[in-house]
Amino acid sequence: MVTVPKTDISLIGHLVRRAAFGAPASQLEQMCSTGYEALVDKILEIDQSCRPPEDLFDRFNLEHSAGEGFKGSSARWIYRMINSPFPLEEKVALMWHGRFATGSSKVANSLMMYAHMNMLRDFGLGNFKTLLQRLSRSPATLWWLDQQMNHTDAVNENYGRELLELFSMGRGNYSEEDVRSAARSFTGWTIEQTIPRYPGGWFDIDFVYRDDDHDHSQKEFLGETGDFNGDDIIDIVARQPATGRFVATTICRFFLSDDPDERAIDTLAQAYFDSGYEIREVLRTLFKSTFFKESGFQRVKCPAELVVGTIQLTEELRDPYEFGIEHLVKWTASMGQELLNPPTVEGWHMGHEWIDSAFLIERVNFASDRLGNTSAPGVANMIDRIRSDRSDINATDLIDACLYEMGCLRLEENSRTAIVNELGLQESIACDDQLDDVANKVFQLIAASPEYQMA
Repeated sequence: MVTVPKTDISLIGHLVRRAAFGAPASQLEQMCSTGYEALVDKILEIDQSCRPPEDLFDRFNLEHSAGEGFKGSSARWIYRMINSPFPLEEKVALMWHGRFATGSSKVANSLMMYAHMNMLRDFGLGNFKTLLQRLSRSPATLWWLDQQMNHTDAVNENYGRELLELFSMGRGNYSEEDVRSAARSFTGWTIEQTIPRYPGGWFDIDFVYRDDDHDHSQKEFLGETGDFNGDDIIDIVARQPATGRFVATTICRFFLSDDPDERAIDTLAQAYFDSGYEIREVLRTLFKSTFFKESGFQRVKCPAELVVGTIQLTEELRDPYEFGIEHLVKWTASMGQELLNPPTVEGWHMGHEWIDSAFLIERVNFASDRLGNTSAPGVANMIDRIRSDRSDINATDLIDACLYEMGCLRLEENSRTAIVNELGLQESIACDDQLDDVANKVFQLIAASPEYQMA
């Protein structure tokens, strides 16, 4: 076991839980040699040519390869979250998926939803203005918000309204006339009709701009006047102070805290403008800030974070032919987060709403079940590391060792006391085969603790 100062590895563990999906101590120790500031820079540099190959995933998961079923796209996404060398881009896509809510319940075309997911992944860390431009050309989004019904002689305000209210500025920062002007500016932005070609599937569906269906008259929008098109609206929106705060608040609530303070929001809003709307630079400012470093365990994990983070500890499903990826899709849905199908245009309500009485049972059952599997490579490795260089260990030290191996987690005193009492150990145990069962029980009890629900 590598000797690393606990303060260093605790901070690295905190960063990796937020910027990725967590990692066991064996991996965190290796990251510590990079240093915190350099590790932040490394995490933010994404090489999109080095994503995990998916051809074998298709071969060994035929039920997910044809693009027919929505669960297939969700399973593929979870596979990426687990195996990507750049998990931040999957994490950011997950954030935008909740913010730019678009769902299969209405879209009803898995190819459109799969393309939408890839768009969030490809552009989520880039320029926010570019991201809004791509979002406004996403067939899934346009169908979800009835943009194909927005014509110059019959304006449909749905997309124009949600662009301002839910995607960029928030209520109270625009007028009803601004909504109508935005909608008129997006007339002619539509999609090619998809034609089902069963049994072979659907044709791809593409964005098209029809100039003959666009309203070329003068429009007034947020105090500016012109013959605006959709991109002009996005350009005006991107430079609004309200948009900077909207982006900053979205990032703070997903990466920092369920209840971020104004200092953090103001700092990130300034970074948004200073960088020219670059999300990567906003995140760099966040991850290197003091308020981020001091924000440990202030966020409730969303179901995808809980599921993928647990699998990162057990080190399962590293190979595309390993059975079980489809079960993870069902688990996130049972916890209230059906990927690619948010409940409303508002997305999911984050924070403590994830842990109501029904969802909490599912979360605890999943985590304790997976971490109770001693045949899982990660669980076996954590136990071996605890056993190494020791002849015996008492209950308190065993809890500390398990917390460390699980990514340098922490427990409140009442949770520690509950675990000690549940173990019922009166004396130290030998670090031989009997350690497996006891350590395994500690992993399960930690997974059932309130603190494990937090990131």
